[in-house]
Amino acid sequence: MKICIINGPNLNLLGKREPEVYGSQSFEDYLTILEKKYMDVEFNYFQSNIEGELIGKIQDVGFSYDGIILNAGAYTHTSIGLGDAIKAISTPVIEVHISNTYTRESFRHQSYLSGNAKGVIVGFGMKSYELALLSFL
Repeated sequence: MKICIINGPNLNLLGKREPEVYGSQSFEDYLTILEKKYMDVEFNYFQSNIEGELIGKIQDVGFSYDGIILNAGAYTHTSIGLGDAIKAISTPVIEVHISNTYTRESFRHQSYLSGNAKGVIVGFGMKSYELALLSFL
């Protein structure tokens, strides 16, 4: 099984950025744990702070992977282009968020991705990624 995890803007700072919201673990450290736990899954990880690069990656893997786990960060609430990219591909996408976006600022309650995603997981910390992965197994 091939799964692509795509992280958007500022998620390269996990472990450093607002640990009270996002925790103190880097994503790379968490990914190592996932890879050891799910050795039969081939993971591809991509992170970018640039919207167009995220769209490009979705298009690149969107017809050949078994699933995409997407945390688009702040682009979730602003990017019609990312929503359209999800709609255009055949690979199912699970939208994930580390924090519970519904307990935060009101602008974070809107998602331009959710309507085109297979599902949405919010508020379970880094475990959100594993919960998304389990939906593909």
